[in-house]
Amino acid sequence: MKNLKSIKVFRFKEFEVSHSKSAMKIGTDAVLLGAWTPIEDNLNSILDVGAGTGILALQMAQRSAAETIDAVELDPDAFEECVTNFEHSPWSDRLFCYHASFQEFYTEVEETYDLIISNPPYFTEEPDSKTTSKAREKARFQEHLSFKDLLEGVSILLSRHGSFSVILPVSEQEKFISMANAYQLYPSNILNVKGQPTSPVKRTLIKFSRNKKNTILTEELIIEHSRHEYTQDYKDLVKDFYLKM
Repeated sequence: MKNLKSIKVFRFKEFEVSHSKSAMKIGTDAVLLGAWTPIEDNLNSILDVGAGTGILALQMAQRSAAETIDAVELDPDAFEECVTNFEHSPWSDRLFCYHASFQEFYTEVEETYDLIISNPPYFTEEPDSKTTSKAREKARFQEHLSFKDLLEGVSILLSRHGSFSVILPVSEQEKFISMANAYQLYPSNILNVKGQPTSPVKRTLIKFSRNKKNTILTEELIIEHSRHEYTQDYKDLVKDFYLKM
């Protein structure tokens, strides 16, 4: 029997997420992306790439009426946890997780998706095991899902009028946009995120589509005025998810 005290559960307003096994625990990045990603009225199918706990797919289920919400996750522990979270959610009939690498998935799946969303690995080089052995940082290593593989898969699986949303370190923004252009994926919306007013921009959220826009809508979000004093813009963005917002 499992020790219930060892099972970490993060409670949102409409669902719960167990994150004891997955290397990537529930964090601000995923919740921001799931809350910010634009939802179109005619959205029928969604794919969460590198699902981890399944948090993004669950947010999409809460926010949309999409009939199909798929996820793909390679790590066996994260996959098991994702499936459990899906089964225990109010939208279990619309959620499904595949245990596969994204490369395997996009070469075998024939259907396309109206929205693809991902909180992908960040590191381009493996973290030094002498300085860190944290599973969270290992999960940010691009060995199993490089930006190239991610963009190639998205270019194959994205429907003609679909969109692709991603969150990245701002240091990767220009590189990622340039790589996406090579796959005929073009940015339409960008949200740059700062922790506090005097902090540098840390994260960038980008929405891509197959249609090149003359103007990219670029906005900035500040999370806190000071420690634990959240800005109204941040609270408005995540209020449908966090219990105390």
